[in-house]
Amino acid sequence: MGKITFLGTGTSQGVPVISCRCEVCLSSDPHDKRLRSSVLLEIVGKVIAIDCGPDFRQQMLREDVRRLDAILITHPHKDHTGGMDDVRAFNYTMRKPMDVYAEQHAQKILMNEFYYAFGDNRYPGVPDINLVKIDENPFKIGEIDIIPIRGMHYKLPVLGFRIGDIAYLTDMNSIEDLELDKLRDIDIFVINSLRTQKHLSHFCLPEALEIIKKIKPKRAYLTHISHQLGFHKQVSEILPEGVELAYDGLKLEFDE
Repeated sequence: MGKITFLGTGTSQGVPVISCRCEVCLSSDPHDKRLRSSVLLEIVGKVIAIDCGPDFRQQMLREDVRRLDAILITHPHKDHTGGMDDVRAFNYTMRKPMDVYAEQHAQKILMNEFYYAFGDNRYPGVPDINLVKIDENPFKIGEIDIIPIRGMHYKLPVLGFRIGDIAYLTDMNSIEDLELDKLRDIDIFVINSLRTQKHLSHFCLPEALEIIKKIKPKRAYLTHISHQLGFHKQVSEILPEGVELAYDGLKLEFDE
């Protein structure tokens, strides 16, 4: 059996939002506490993270992650890459560079923002990162087949990923039908759902539900959630059968 762990399910500011006094941010329900969005996959003998945001260190410690084989980058925004410095802990324990799979435009940004990890005269102890260029074509990590899914995050091209019968999409507000065709016959589908009202660069709840209706997964989970979506408990009560709000720490098993 494989396993997917939701490391974080929040939007770029997380929930609660700094200095916000709304009811959701003040909620005592642990399901309303959301770190920046990321998941961990354990599949075919590999441990793979999708994205590596500013809460990466906290997430790794919370889940007691002792091995990480690779990181897939959906896009280079800071809430999905800001924790890259902390891969150096795995460099030390696993005695190898961290393989980071990203598109060329994302690689350029990573090399700029973490310039000290890529220079010729690197300071001892900086992250050791092996950038692997990907695009819209399928690729492999070991024996694992990965199918990139293209979407748009306002004007920024981003990638989701289908890995076996699991698909993970985040930070999208549009996706072509040809890309949706790559998501047919899946067991677990994860998609961003920022809030109930339409948003410039993210799917809102009605849009996410419409996509779920089109591809008909066995199970669907909503992530990249802001405090504007509402209380976890209340939103969960109005979702269609087979659709759930993901939450930090949620673990799902699936057939490999």
